[in-house]
Amino acid sequence: MRVGVPREVMESEFRVAITPAGVREFVEHGHSVLVEKSAGHGSSIPDEAYEKAGATIEPDGPSVWKAADMILKVKEPLAQEFPLMRAGQILFTYLHLAAHKDVTEALMAAGTTAIAYETVELPDGRLPLLAPMSEIAGRMAPHVAAHFLERPQGGRGVLLSGVSGVHPARVVVLGAGFAGMNAAWIAQGMEAEVVLIDKKVERLRYVDHIHKGRILTLASSVLTIEEQVVNADVVVGAVLVAGAKAPVLVREETVAAMRPGAVLVDISIDQGGCFETSRVTTHTSPTYVTDKVVHYCVGNMPGGVPHTSTYALTNATMPYALVLARKGLTEALAQDQSLARGVNVHEGNVTNQPVAEALGLPHVSLTKTLRGTA
Repeated sequence: MRVGVPREVMESEFRVAITPAGVREFVEHGHSVLVEKSAGHGSSIPDEAYEKAGATIEPDGPSVWKAADMILKVKEPLAQEFPLMRAGQILFTYLHLAAHKDVTEALMAAGTTAIAYETVELPDGRLPLLAPMSEIAGRMAPHVAAHFLERPQGGRGVLLSGVSGVHPARVVVLGAGFAGMNAAWIAQGMEAEVVLIDKKVERLRYVDHIHKGRILTLASSVLTIEEQVVNADVVVGAVLVAGAKAPVLVREETVAAMRPGAVLVDISIDQGGCFETSRVTTHTSPTYVTDKVVHYCVGNMPGGVPHTSTYALTNATMPYALVLARKGLTEALAQDQSLARGVNVHEGNVTNQPVAEALGLPHVSLTKTLRGTA
């Protein structure tokens, strides 16, 4: 199979979908890898490293898209890439289609098979390809919050850890999934006062067991969220419903009741966000202020640490990408139901039900489309 890796075109997206080690794995298994010139520069990986591993360096993105049977990316394609997509081609990337109807419709029109990293799901419900970026975003959140709590950045002027005799910042984390638990863990390590809220008590019980009371856990309810948010210095939104839009847990009136200069970090923004006042920002312009509250809603948080993120992503995606290359689409999906759950669009049909419901589009089961009966 010819595997293509174009340079990411999203603003301030410095990650790349493969490392030289990943290239070498494909080449060792008899496949060819086409990497766009300078694709890895943002992640501090020079073209020479890819060439040494066996890749062919292509001069531009269109060349990669045209020649490849499977495209590996980090983020969803943008409008300028829509004309490059074609029928019979596999696109393997983060898609978050529930928040991007234009991308969904473009994939349907092109006939591309789109497999989303974030909806590849193991039988126990774990999301192995979302986990590394959730871990990174969760660990970044307290650092980001600490920075924007500083008065010159528009914050309250509170040191996250406090000092002897002075109360630390109060950090409320919504969601005890992979991102939320990592956010709570790092915030606690930075000596903030941390509250973790989730509707699944068994997750909270696990956190209590590991952290032995250093993180306060609360069962989720509308009243609990309202009470905790209005008294917080920092709120981290880390709520996920696989494939679907993130639920809005914090309404504008609650944000308006928060302390001036408090900071909201919306990790869920790539799925639509869990604060009613959230809108997507970029690393170039990461924050805005609404109701005197600082909002950090960068849609690709791990892109801020691209070297770490690129290696973590490749470690997770390579086993699945190699199976697709070795067995081909139909056989790979038939033999691995976890990978099959990752298919969001196939032959012009939306095959992921949460995406279809979020966008008001017809849902057609993947089994039907693979059999050609849709």
